[in-house]
Amino acid sequence: MADGGQNLGLTALGAATLADLPEGIARPSYDRSALTAGIVHIGLGNFHRAHQAWYLHRLMQQGKALDWAIIGAGVRAADSAQRDRLLAQDCLTTLIELDPSGKSAEVSGAMIDFLPVQEGNAALIAQMADPAIRIVSLTVTEGGYYIDPATGGFDARHEDIRHDAAHPATPRTAFGAMIAALRLRRDTGTGPFTGQSCDNLQGNGDILRQTLVSLARLSDPDLADWIAANCTFPNAMVDCIVPATGPSEIALARSFGINDAAPVTHENFRQWVIEDAFCAGRPPWEEAGATISNAVHDFEAMKLRVLNGGHQIIADPAEILGVETISGAMAHPLISALLHKVVRDEIAPHVADVPGMTALAYLDLIAGRFANAEIKDTTRRVAFDGSSRHPGFLLPSVRDGLAAGAPVSGLALVSALWARYCTGQREDGSTVAPNDPAWDDLQQVAIKAKATPLAWLEMRHIYGDLADAEPFADAFCGWLEMLHSEGVEAALTRYVQD
Repeated sequence: MADGGQNLGLTALGAATLADLPEGIARPSYDRSALTAGIVHIGLGNFHRAHQAWYLHRLMQQGKALDWAIIGAGVRAADSAQRDRLLAQDCLTTLIELDPSGKSAEVSGAMIDFLPVQEGNAALIAQMADPAIRIVSLTVTEGGYYIDPATGGFDARHEDIRHDAAHPATPRTAFGAMIAALRLRRDTGTGPFTGQSCDNLQGNGDILRQTLVSLARLSDPDLADWIAANCTFPNAMVDCIVPATGPSEIALARSFGINDAAPVTHENFRQWVIEDAFCAGRPPWEEAGATISNAVHDFEAMKLRVLNGGHQIIADPAEILGVETISGAMAHPLISALLHKVVRDEIAPHVADVPGMTALAYLDLIAGRFANAEIKDTTRRVAFDGSSRHPGFLLPSVRDGLAAGAPVSGLALVSALWARYCTGQREDGSTVAPNDPAWDDLQQVAIKAKATPLAWLEMRHIYGDLADAEPFADAFCGWLEMLHSEGVEAALTRYVQD
C-alpha cells in the first residue's frame, strides 16, 4: 500500500490505517479479515461501488452477510489499472455523498479481492466455479449484452461472440466466462449460481438470461438447457447518480484527509428494486433498504423512461451548446423546459404509477436530482453510447405514443438533437470528440442527414421501422432541418412554446 499521502498529512487508505482516518469518517465496524466471498462482480466501476457494494457494506455494518463479500473482476485490459488501484488500498473505497446541504464521506469495505485480468479468463472462471460463489453480478453498460437493437434478440454476429462459441474454454467475454464456470459447476455437482445484472436495462435479468443461454447454445445445447432450467436471473431496477472519478474527486477525498486513488462521489439518493429469484441464496438486501418486489417492471419502466430517458433528453442539446454539466443543463431554461414538456406530454402518459409515486411526481424528483450542483456529472458522460441509450430509453416511448395516437413531436426533436450532436461539431465550432462505440458510422450518417434527414432514421438496426411512421418521421425531418438552419435554441423555443 502506498504511503505517500502520509507526507502530506493525509491518511493513505488501507486496512492497516482505518483507525487512523480522521474523526467523523464512517468506516467498517466489522472484521474484514473474517469476511468470505459469496459474490463475483464483473465490471467493477464507480456505480457498483456506490450502489450494490454499499448495500452489502450496510448489511455488514449490522453484523450480517459476512459470507457474501465481493470479489471484483474485469474482462478488459483497462480493468487492470482499476485492479492495481484498488488492491493497493486493500479494496477499500471512499464514498463521498454530494448532498446540497453538505458533503460527507465514509469508507466501504465489502469488497475483498480483485481478480487478475487474463486472456482466456482462467482466474475468473475458476473463481466463479468455486462453490462459495452463489451470485455473479455485472455492470457492463447497457450496450454490453450483445442485443440486436432492432429486434431485442441476441446478436450472434459479434466477433467476440463468434470467438466464444468456437473456443468456449478460453472465452473473451464475461458471458463466455460465466458459461465456462457453469459448465464446471454442472459437471462437478456444485450447482448453479444466480446471474444478477445491475445495468440500466428494462428486464435486465431476462436480458442476461437471453445472452447467457443463447451463447451457450452455440457451443453446448445441453448446457444451455441446464442453465435455463437451474440458474436464476432476477430483474432489478438500480438508481443512483454516480459521476466519473477524475482529479477533482481525488482532491475531494483529500479534503477529507484521505489519500484514495479511486474515490467515488454520488448523490444523496439510492434505490434498488429486486425480484426475489436467487437459486443459491442471497444477502438480506431489504434489511439495508432495498425493495424486494414482484413489480420490478413498473419501477424500472418509470426509472428508465423518465430518469435515463431524461438524461438523454438534456445531454445532447447541452453538449451542442457547450454546457458541460448536467446541473448546468438544468440551469439552462430551454433545456429544462424541454425535459419537463417531453416527459409530461410524451413519456409520462405511457408510464404506470408505482406504490407511492406517480410518473409526474417522479419527474419532479429527478429534475431536482439533476439540478444538484454538487454533482459534477458531465453531459459528455451522459451522452456517451447514444446508439444503445436512445433505443433503450427513448424509442420505447415513441412506439407507445404512436400506438396510442399520442404526440411524439418532442421525442422526434430529441432524436434530431442526437443526430445533430453526432455531426461532431458544437454550435461554437468546437469539435465533439468521439463519444460512442459506433461514432464513425454515426457521424457519417449524421453528416449525410444534414441534406437528407430521413437517412438518420434509416439506421434500421437502431430505429427499426420508425422511418415508416409518418408522425414521427415527418416531425424528425422538420426538426433536424431547423436545427441545422436556425440552431438549437430556436428549435427548443419553438417546441416549448407550441
